[in-house]
Amino acid sequence: MDIKSAQRFIYQNARPLDLARWQYLFENGSQENVLNVLASYQNEDGGFGHALEADCWNPNSSPLQTWAATEIIREINLKQKAHPIIRGILRYLENTNCFDGHYWLNTIPSNDSHPHAPWWNYVPAQEINYNPTASMVGFILCYENPESRLYRTAQTLLKEAYAYFKANCPMESMHTASCFVELYEYLFDCESTVIDLNEFERLLKIQIKHILTTDTSVWATEYVCKPSLFIHSQSSRFYEENKELCDFECRFISETQESDGTWAVTWDWGCYPEQWHISKNWWKSDLIIKNMKFYRNIHG
Repeated sequence: MDIKSAQRFIYQNARPLDLARWQYLFENGSQENVLNVLASYQNEDGGFGHALEADCWNPNSSPLQTWAATEIIREINLKQKAHPIIRGILRYLENTNCFDGHYWLNTIPSNDSHPHAPWWNYVPAQEINYNPTASMVGFILCYENPESRLYRTAQTLLKEAYAYFKANCPMESMHTASCFVELYEYLFDCESTVIDLNEFERLLKIQIKHILTTDTSVWATEYVCKPSLFIHSQSSRFYEENKELCDFECRFISETQESDGTWAVTWDWGCYPEQWHISKNWWKSDLIIKNMKFYRNIHG
């Protein structure tokens, strides 16, 4: 694997945020630098927008783009519950009108006024969708004050989400499944006893086995479900049962890097061609970071 060419691409093409992530993960960069750049995507209401999720250029706060911020918070292992970014996220989740009492909306109306991928078109009558709600519930339970109203709401939502997962496992959406894995990891980290984590883990192992794309011949050309969506290191509770496919993904990463240090982006908006060209370049930097992080954490 060519680390130098990947580094060169990041320095020449990445957004400041992804450059800061790269530096934090691979060059002993600071957590503070990542947070300073991340804060530029946060709105006054505490939520995130401005194409933080690169397939949606909506500047307005949305649950999905706010979830994207929590992913970076997890990546840099920020534990300070009083950090202004975290407090802002919690304030947004409690007060946004994008919450119907059971779910934070997956898409919002103002998406349609800005360049975006078709899967982020606003859907007025949304079916039950725990992407990103399941993950956001875990975030609240880890970072919010247990005496707060939002925390109590999250406990109720946790029971609802878990009941839904048990009734529908295994489900077909890999991104919704990923949000449930993230929920489990949040609960494990904060030692929650609201639900049976042993049962949750057992069901998630069934879910992950069901949804992984085991036909590796299509990995290079199609948008598929790989172990790295759920498993980030050998310490993951889902690693051992999927070790063989994790090892294959490491080989795949090593063998499919392109000459400029990037990996192929296997999806396409099919609209807004000028903006997609920019977003595709942003995604290449994100894929570099994710692939190299997975390779390092699994392969060593």
